[in-house]
Amino acid sequence: MPAPRPGVVSVVLVNFRGTDDTLTAVEQLGRIDWPAERLEIVIVENASGDDSAERIRREAPHVRLVESSENLGFAGGCNLGVAASSGEYVAFLNNDAKPDAGWVRAAVKQFESSARVGAVASRVLDWDGEKVDYIGSAMTWFGQGYKPLTAQPVPSTPDRVKDVLFGTGSAMFVRRSVYDQLGGFDERYFMFFEDVDLGWRLNLLGHRFVYEPDSLAFHKHHASMSSFGAFKETYLLERNALFTQYKNLGDEALANALPATLALTVRRGVAKGGLDSTEFDLRKGASNDPTMEVSKETVAAVYAIDQFVENLPGLVAARDAVQSSRVVSDSRIWSLFGETDAPSYTDEHYLEGYDKLATAFPVTESPDVTRVLIVTGDPIGAKMAGPAIRAWSMAEALSKDNLVTLVSLAGIEPLSAPFELAHVRPGDDRAMRKLEQSTDVIIFQGLAMALFDSLRTSDKIIVADIYDPMHLEQLEQGKELGAAQWDKQVLDATEVLNEQLERGDFFLCASERQRHFYLGQLAALGRINPANYADDPDLDRLITVVPFGLSEEPPVHERDVLKGVLPGIGADDKVLLWSGGLYNWFDPRSLIRAVAKLSETHDDVRLFFQGTKHPHPGVPEMAIVAESRALARELGVLDRSVFFNDSWVDYADRQNYLTEADAGVSTHFAHVETTFSFRTRILDYLWAGLPMVVTEGDHFAQLVAEEKLGVVVPSGDVDALVAGLESVLYDDAFAKAARRNVQKVRQRYFWSAVLEPLTGFVAEPRHAADLVARGVVGTGTTVKRTTTRRKKHGVRHDVGLFFHYLRNGGPTVVVKKVRSRLGRR
Repeated sequence: MPAPRPGVVSVVLVNFRGTDDTLTAVEQLGRIDWPAERLEIVIVENASGDDSAERIRREAPHVRLVESSENLGFAGGCNLGVAASSGEYVAFLNNDAKPDAGWVRAAVKQFESSARVGAVASRVLDWDGEKVDYIGSAMTWFGQGYKPLTAQPVPSTPDRVKDVLFGTGSAMFVRRSVYDQLGGFDERYFMFFEDVDLGWRLNLLGHRFVYEPDSLAFHKHHASMSSFGAFKETYLLERNALFTQYKNLGDEALANALPATLALTVRRGVAKGGLDSTEFDLRKGASNDPTMEVSKETVAAVYAIDQFVENLPGLVAARDAVQSSRVVSDSRIWSLFGETDAPSYTDEHYLEGYDKLATAFPVTESPDVTRVLIVTGDPIGAKMAGPAIRAWSMAEALSKDNLVTLVSLAGIEPLSAPFELAHVRPGDDRAMRKLEQSTDVIIFQGLAMALFDSLRTSDKIIVADIYDPMHLEQLEQGKELGAAQWDKQVLDATEVLNEQLERGDFFLCASERQRHFYLGQLAALGRINPANYADDPDLDRLITVVPFGLSEEPPVHERDVLKGVLPGIGADDKVLLWSGGLYNWFDPRSLIRAVAKLSETHDDVRLFFQGTKHPHPGVPEMAIVAESRALARELGVLDRSVFFNDSWVDYADRQNYLTEADAGVSTHFAHVETTFSFRTRILDYLWAGLPMVVTEGDHFAQLVAEEKLGVVVPSGDVDALVAGLESVLYDDAFAKAARRNVQKVRQRYFWSAVLEPLTGFVAEPRHAADLVARGVVGTGTTVKRTTTRRKKHGVRHDVGLFFHYLRNGGPTVVVKKVRSRLGRR
């Protein structure tokens, strides 16, 4: 199998007696907005039994042609094509479809936005672009995936990027590594629902399937099964739906759904055959002949169930593999199912049976799921500072099992995410109250509780993320404002934190140092008490350490940003990176002096300050920025050995700076803020495997010293800085040893590891025992709701289904459904 080539897209087309269409698709692929050297076209000739291979070889000599000795169906044909491909991304295009110019580029942009994006679903319209083929996915409770609004006029409302359960095999993309992880399409399906199964399995593994409307394709027609017999299509649909449901539903959900699904399959077969299942009743006096004429549509349903039984040994093994590797819960996947209460067939007898099953079994009830609200004061977008990155990472981790909404108080750019995004302006308590009322657990950082009465008075479970000791920070940040204002800012920050500490059910801090500090503050407020201590003597269920984390995916250098690009920095220069912003409590001046001194003996040393203007519009440029520039200019090293970025590096772009750096640096003053700080920029250095030079006194300085990750120097000691910088930049043996140690340590700080205490708490959320005992909140039990079986009839349900059936089945479905309901009332 060829090794995947980075940035290359391999488009796989399966041809079966449709060579004219296939060659048209190839011609259209030659016109898309994508570099030809990064596009590979693979055609699988699926044993058409005609001159297809010769024609393709003659008329499209630039494609890679793979010939199968037998018809493998769509699933097997695609797998064969992928095996012969070499791209980082594999695209599937029906041979009777044509791509829009931006089809590939828009999809690849989604892949590049996040390593969690495992697949991209294209928007697919009919050949003329007037009607819908695919603009999203849905799943019935009985295992049949469907495409809402298919064959309907294209909606006038703008389409949006969203996560979906599956894409359509007529036009979609999968990251090659993810495709290999999944083992490709399940070839048992032959055709129908293999794309549904692939998408469901992909989601269960924690990858995202993102619908990107700008990745557009047009589908000419759907291959007809009429020449083979429509009953064969029925057979495949019924059988494959059972395969899909059995493999992918969790144990509890499968136990609820499978009996009803099997019964509904029989009812659908009986209805399609126009049979009367009471005719064997002894009282009816039916013919005693041992044979009768039965429609093949009826037999297709019976055969489908029998083949489900026949395939059970292999399906059991496949189910074990899926369920043992899944990381996403059924309750979370359910949110991607859309309208599950969709009968899919309109016969009145069938609909009566459908309603009986949906009433008797809890198949249309959504499973229990915890709703989580995360609030950050920072903006969410391409440029994100530490608080926003932390909130985003929490939302990503929690969204695997919960319904998450991430709220920014400072603005949100349109981004693709596996959770909801919302912007609430400070003071807009009406908007925040609406979110608060619809959630179970609230996680916030910063000033959120002080800004909103709805949070301050909420009886929901409150998680206060107090990783930032803001009162200690104000000791440094406010000292230039005069005694009165300085005192006020420290007092205000203290009161804000005290309010959070008095009400929170669970607290997150960034280090053991911080935890010890906050335990003292909690004790002063009376929160260290017998109620909380009784069954939690370590108080881990009151306050725990959740440091900042880093991605398990190592940084990848995608483009040159500094070396050989920024004037003054050569391709072979030694680059020291100051990751993150410049604030008054840091000591960049000692570092600038050290670099100036080191440059006297090493004219290739370069220091780059990555961030000067904070992405939050409310955070002004601090005085230290201008002072640092002035010092560099005074020493004659500005834009020669010392360089300042004028803005802030995009979050997704920072990997390019880190991978070009030779070492990371962080210098600060010695004071109490340093003692309890958690410098997140150090995590970037760990992520990139960089040796580092840091000032002593904080959590990471201790880590660097203990694990030999670089050099720790006293605060303000320029000579020690010069020696440390020389070691990490010019002592190859020292630098290599430090890099090896960094690789070992970095695993401790993967987001998946550091967020475990939080994900564990949200899995079984509860109010703090002392708040329950004092009557501050009403219950100390989990928020999990009990699912009640209810009959889904009545005006509200009928109105909702009216519009659903009208959209998906047309007026005929609506008339029959309403007539069926009225007849029973």
